[in-house]
Amino acid sequence: MPSETTRLKVARESWPLSRTFTISRGSKTSAEVVVVELYRAGVRGRGECVPYSHYGETPEATVAQLLALEREVESGLERWDLQDILPAGAARNGLDCALWDLEAKAGNGVLHQCTELGVLDPVTTAYTLSLDTPERMARSARENRHRPLLKMKLGSEGDLERVAAVRENAPAARLIVDANEGWSEEMVEPLCAGLAGFGVALIEQPLPAGKDEMLARVDHPVPLCADESCHTAEEVESLAPAYDFVNIKLDKTGGLTAAFALARKARDCGLGIMVGCMVGTSLAMAPAVLLAQKAEFVDLDGPLLLAADREGGLVFEGSLLHPPRPELWG
Repeated sequence: MPSETTRLKVARESWPLSRTFTISRGSKTSAEVVVVELYRAGVRGRGECVPYSHYGETPEATVAQLLALEREVESGLERWDLQDILPAGAARNGLDCALWDLEAKAGNGVLHQCTELGVLDPVTTAYTLSLDTPERMARSARENRHRPLLKMKLGSEGDLERVAAVRENAPAARLIVDANEGWSEEMVEPLCAGLAGFGVALIEQPLPAGKDEMLARVDHPVPLCADESCHTAEEVESLAPAYDFVNIKLDKTGGLTAAFALARKARDCGLGIMVGCMVGTSLAMAPAVLLAQKAEFVDLDGPLLLAADREGGLVFEGSLLHPPRPELWG
């Protein structure tokens, strides 16, 4: 346990988006995030989390969860202790990532030296097209046709028309589609067949969480990826018969510590890995770049959807995402 006292600071922040972002469950115009800062012996560690109302989280409740741990933090709370104190979710993610950052900076080394990853490489991220009419999604696809990987939000009638419009306007791009639990069981098989014809590489979460079992019996020429159904390593074995991939998001797992455990379990079960994100700033994406080093699909485009990112944010060259600089995180 560290001999120095650790000071905790928690703050809410709101970051406007460059345009309205829509999925099957609704729309948003800003990223509402919670930032955790830890101070110990002149060193600062930071983490950012994104409370998600779909999981019953609010910024207010997340701040309260974190401030309730002020005494434990002051006494030298470490990452491995945190896993048993807070449940998986945004609050644990923010504090876990701040502890990782503090550990890295206190050791006078970049964060990859705290793992077995070695030097971090740039990764190619998907760029997300918001759910809209086929005409408007076609326009977005045309504006982003230079990007190698596009992710489309789907989840309503007319999905094949949307994909056709995007494919026509971004013929060279690899496509991922995300239904966000928006399909019915009857839609899965015909839509999988239709999407295969457009060369779609991956389908995320076609059915509501908890209704995944039938996917194991469905012919799906396009691989299926669990998102809302998969939060932690404990869920992977039961999902493995129905899915080919899992989408690991730090706000679902409750931080980088649990995310690495989930990734190991997924590999053990023969599943591929996608690393995703909620819509946040570069500070939220930075820890996930470590996880993305060995992922087949990466979707860490949150900062690209903002009107402006935080100062010193991640460097993007088109869709090529460079590892975080220590000034940001790590």
